[in-house]
Amino acid sequence: MAAAAERVCDYPRPPALVESAAHVRVEALGQLLADTHRSLRVLETFHPPTVYLPPEAVRQELLQPSAGASFCEWKGVARYFDVVVDPGAPAERRLRRAVWTYPEPSAAFGALAGWLAVYPALMDGCWLDGERVTPQPGGFYGGWITSAVAGPFKGDPLHPELV
Repeated sequence: MAAAAERVCDYPRPPALVESAAHVRVEALGQLLADTHRSLRVLETFHPPTVYLPPEAVRQELLQPSAGASFCEWKGVARYFDVVVDPGAPAERRLRRAVWTYPEPSAAFGALAGWLAVYPALMDGCWLDGERVTPQPGGFYGGWITSAVAGPFKGDPLHPELV
């Protein structure tokens, strides 16, 4: 019998940070970007989990710092990276601001320092324990929707009260 899905309406506010040993695989621009059995999940009310990967699990040579930053009331200031294949070549391929990190997160989220998250909607694909992830609706969000979580989810146009 399958385990009951986690209900995101039951996730806490402020968010929780939970270690995971699930197999995470990310592909971008035809390349394997990350593959690990070690991640951190941020669980926030009405959001599917956002998955953060240790820097050693991500192909750093495919990342280039991107301009700008954003602020999260819980985690602090985020910095962004582009995913780039064949930099400088005429056929260069780039996903702008597709990856982010918190270099100096708030004390409560200190474990996230330097870990990397991706926007599943911008990737070729993201998998969690072999299941292909559905991106969280809305261009701003980076949540990972799988059969292990139940909505409704923030960003879903069918639930504007959560937007």
